Order: sequence, then structure tokens, then C-alpha cells
Amino acid sequence: MSDDPDIQEMQADENDLYEHFRFVVDKGQALLRIDKFLMGRIQNASRNKIQNAAHAGNILVNESPVKPNYKVKPLDVISILLAYPPRDTTIVPENIPLNVVYEDTELLVINKEAGMVVHPGHGNYTGTLVHALAYRFQHEGIPIDEGPYLVHRIDKDTSGLLLVAKNELSQSILARGFFEHKVDRKYVALVWGDFADDEGRIEGHIGRSLRDRLVMDVFPDGKYGKEAVTYYKVLKRFHYVTLVECTLETGRTHQIRAHMQHIGHPLFNDGRYGGNEILKGTTFSKYKQFINNCFEILPRQALHAKSIGFKHPVTGKEMYFETELPADMAAVLAKWENYIHANINKIETN
Repeated sequence: MSDDPDIQEMQADENDLYEHFRFVVDKGQALLRIDKFLMGRIQNASRNKIQNAAHAGNILVNESPVKPNYKVKPLDVISILLAYPPRDTTIVPENIPLNVVYEDTELLVINKEAGMVVHPGHGNYTGTLVHALAYRFQHEGIPIDEGPYLVHRIDKDTSGLLLVAKNELSQSILARGFFEHKVDRKYVALVWGDFADDEGRIEGHIGRSLRDRLVMDVFPDGKYGKEAVTYYKVLKRFHYVTLVECTLETGRTHQIRAHMQHIGHPLFNDGRYGGNEILKGTTFSKYKQFINNCFEILPRQALHAKSIGFKHPVTGKEMYFETELPADMAAVLAKWENYIHANINKIETN
């Protein structure tokens, strides 16, 4: 993990799998089931836990998933991937209220408030979603020695739906769904400027900026970063800003924020990507005051994870959840509605 609190949320993509263990089998190793092999090498690892990881496709031999009965061979390279990063601090449960949209024995869907950090890191060792989940799980009798079982993440100042598993097997299955782009996610964003088309596709590798390590950048030639694809659809035009729906094909760090900036439409009040300045509109002092008032109401990037669809890890049932826009974004949209209605004649003559 980085020692810089400003980049802790940029450690990995939201749907990355993290390598927790890596072994190279000795030259003289006799054939042995991989679950038995790993039990002798991973402290406190039960055979059931190892088998669950294998069934979820998270135990790789020479970069390919294997089943628990795979027989290890000399010089095999074994990797154990999990959906959460290796933890270097102990999680102390904290009684922090959560807005739970759905819950069953395998998972929860949470509507995260803007401002809440998802995973603890340097500068945020308390008050995170993980601490709140640890408290909730503890009171439900769910072991928290390795959980809570995060499946993906959203940025601190992004609001919206987040999927959490209640056990390691469900976590592994759901995380594999994200990794294979089988989870349907839609975000709503208010961005600067108007669009020529009602919908479009943004494609370009995303990686850490070569100029500023606090932001991600888009590299269209694909020589740097990771492949990223975002689809957008116009929901409402306000001449100077536009409300869009974004669908993610991939889940790169800051993907929507970086992609929108790349095509000239930074998110409204996204300070890290240049959206906290007046990029479109007039030079009138009343307009400047209007924008500043909007920034005060919405002191963050205008981005909300509105819906999520996935296959249940146990039943296989298709699940879908949707949430309303949070109060701050709804209030700013209402202000834009009123502003455009009151100034439409001036806008159309400019």
C-alpha cells in the first residue's frame, strides 16, 4: 500500500484479484493433490477454504485455474488470488450505520454515501466501510478474521451501490464475475459541456498519469495502462452541462472520471480531473455565483453508482438493484433545471 493518503484509492482496479500467495514447487516434489499441498504451506488454512478458492477459480497453476484434485508437479508455479488486498492492519469493528438495500445469507447490496472510504489504508485506518461491515458481521456471528468480503470498490467521493459477500466462496464467485466483465453496472454523472451524439463509446487504456501520480490518464495507443471501455448515453441536456448514464465494460480505477476528461467532458466539480472550474457557460457574475452555489451543494464529483446486475453466487438467479440519486446530486440537477428555464432565451441567442 502507498504511504500517500491521496492515492490509497488508486492501488488497484476495483475488479482486480490480488495475489496473496505464490509458490514454486520443488524439483523433487512427488505428485500430490493441490489442496493437501497448500495445507502444509499456508498457515491456518483449512482444506475447505482451499477447496472453495479452487472451485471459484482463484487457485492458478502456471496461470491457469485448477480444481482441488489437481496433482502438483515439480516446478509448477502456484498462485492464490483473492478479491481483497493482503491486509497489514487489524480491523476493529465500528458501529457505523449502513444503508442496506438487500441482504441474504450470501451477500449484501449497500448504498454507500459519498465521503466514505471503502477499504482502510494510510490515513484512513478507521471509519471505513470495512470497519462498519466488520461490526455488522460480528453481530451476525460471521467470522471476520479475513472478511468483510469486499467484491469491488467505488471511490470515496462517489455514491451508490456496492456489492459485498458474506463468505469467502461467494466473494470469490462474485469477484470472478467482475473479473470476467459479467456484472452489469450503470452510473449517472453530470459532466461539463454538451454532446453531439446521444450516445457513444469511449475506449482507451487507463494507467497512472506520467505527469501527475494523483490522477489516471488515458493512453489511446495502448502502450501503457490497462484496456478500458465506457459506454455513455445522454439523459438530460442543460446546454452547459449534461446528465449522462455510463455503463462499464471494464472497471479501471477512476475509469469514468478519466474517460470523460479525455473526451473533453470532465465530471462536474471533480477537482482531481479539472471539473471544479467553470468550463462552459457565460462570464456573467450571476452565472459564476450560480456555479459556486452548485459546488457548495455538491462538494464532490457528480458521480453515482445507480444500478448493479449480477448472477447470485449460490442460486444462479439474476439479481438487479437500482437506487435514486442522492440528495446533493438531485438538488444540483433541480438548480440547473430552474436556471435553464429562467435563462433559456439568453442561452439560445448566444
